[in-house]
Amino acid sequence: MAASHHNIPSPPPPAFNGSTGFMPTRRRKMMMHMTFFWGHSAEVLFSGWPGRDNPVMYALSLLCVFFLAVLVELLSHCSFFKPGANGVAVGFLQTGLYTLRSGLSYLVMLAVMSFNGGVFLAVVGGHAVGFLLFRSRAFKKSDGSGIDRQASLPPMTCG
Repeated sequence: MAASHHNIPSPPPPAFNGSTGFMPTRRRKMMMHMTFFWGHSAEVLFSGWPGRDNPVMYALSLLCVFFLAVLVELLSHCSFFKPGANGVAVGFLQTGLYTLRSGLSYLVMLAVMSFNGGVFLAVVGGHAVGFLLFRSRAFKKSDGSGIDRQASLPPMTCG
């Protein structure tokens, strides 16, 4: 690579295309938003999904992230094991559920990192509905003791 008098490297030479000779390469430039934006032309979680200019697939992607958030709340607040069950087996199952919850939580976080306002609202709504269904007192039967049953997994905390 040749250098100019300011010690700035020159750009690389154009790519060689065997059939037509030298040809500059063109890459599709994708703009990544760093602030929230509104619209259905977004990529959520995977390259090319839900696709550009397809409102039906965008709505489907919002439903998917909504239910991912509800599932994270289910795994965070429900008790899946009976008291007195085999400690080793329960320990392995708890580890598996914890791993699943952590992975799903990261997927939800990555979906929000698309910076799409609709995705953000779908995730917040999913967490709210999940909390309402699985943790709030709205749908729980009280046994009169005033003590909530312990969830199978430890709470999601930052420290």
